[in-house]
Amino acid sequence: MSSAQSRFEDIKILEDKLLGVQLPQELSIRAKAEIERLARVAGSAGFSQEYQQTLRYLDWVVSLPWNKSSQEILSIEHAKKTMEANHYGLVQVKERVMEYIAVASLKKAKGEKIKAPAFLLVGLVGTGKTTMAYSIAQALGRQFGRIPLGGMGDPLQLRGKSKFYPDSEPGQIIKVLRRVGVNNPVILLDELDRITEEAKADIMGVLVELLDPEQNSKFLDYFIDFPFDLSQVLFIATANNTSGIAQAVIDRLELIEMPSYADEEKIIIGKNYLFQRAMSASGLSASDLTIQEEVWPLIVRPLGFDAGTRTLDRTINGICRKVAKLKVQGTNPKVVLTKDNVKQYLPDW
Repeated sequence: MSSAQSRFEDIKILEDKLLGVQLPQELSIRAKAEIERLARVAGSAGFSQEYQQTLRYLDWVVSLPWNKSSQEILSIEHAKKTMEANHYGLVQVKERVMEYIAVASLKKAKGEKIKAPAFLLVGLVGTGKTTMAYSIAQALGRQFGRIPLGGMGDPLQLRGKSKFYPDSEPGQIIKVLRRVGVNNPVILLDELDRITEEAKADIMGVLVELLDPEQNSKFLDYFIDFPFDLSQVLFIATANNTSGIAQAVIDRLELIEMPSYADEEKIIIGKNYLFQRAMSASGLSASDLTIQEEVWPLIVRPLGFDAGTRTLDRTINGICRKVAKLKVQGTNPKVVLTKDNVKQYLPDW
């Protein structure tokens, strides 16, 4: 197949895609004109970089979920069951999600549209901010996408770079939307307080537009160069504290504090949530490892107080891996952890 034939096939694929999507009218007209121009360029003797750039741009335009939404699950019982299965406690967060479902259900019954809220989960490391964001998406039956903001040093990483530049590409928001395939996902803006100092003001400016319900219905990515409606996206931001976050951004978020866990709560989380996950991850069955009740306080606090459950999770996984090794070696296939032997199984710190 000649290169010219290959180019015409690429254009035909784009034309078929264009017929299968519902673009905004103005953008549809623009896309058709670009495809016609591509066909003229493809038929010429020269093969330019502009052709590749335009082809890539059109591929992004026709692949975005301009009018495609997932069906949201507006069931308080389903949400409660999902969040309880994933997280112990965190009553304030769970209650707020169920309130949103209640309001959305009433609005839907009246045929009214509700704009998705935007949450800011604030808490120390290991208090469950990121996993709670994923749990909220599960509870609502929405697709989930994550954008790590920690260390981000250029607003164009969110906003995109114009197609007229050789190294042009869409921003992270558009990339997430294409990946999830719907226009109403949950998007996690992770580590909002860890944006680099030199770019903080510019990135915070983009975030204001993202999170403001009066502006985000016409969010402009410089690469796509056409407004995209983000009003149905449920944004969840996370931060260890709010000291490094612009007030204008905080004003557009509903702040929810993630509490530190007491030892008694960690024991419940360890026994009922983390232990079963660690056993499964290590390939162990229920009969391979038993942890006596009086051992849990020693597992919960091997080094001292820790506000979250990250260290606890690592400790339990470390215990399970040691038991898995013993089982494979055949030296101690059935392990019972007691106060006398627990130190043999705790990770080396």
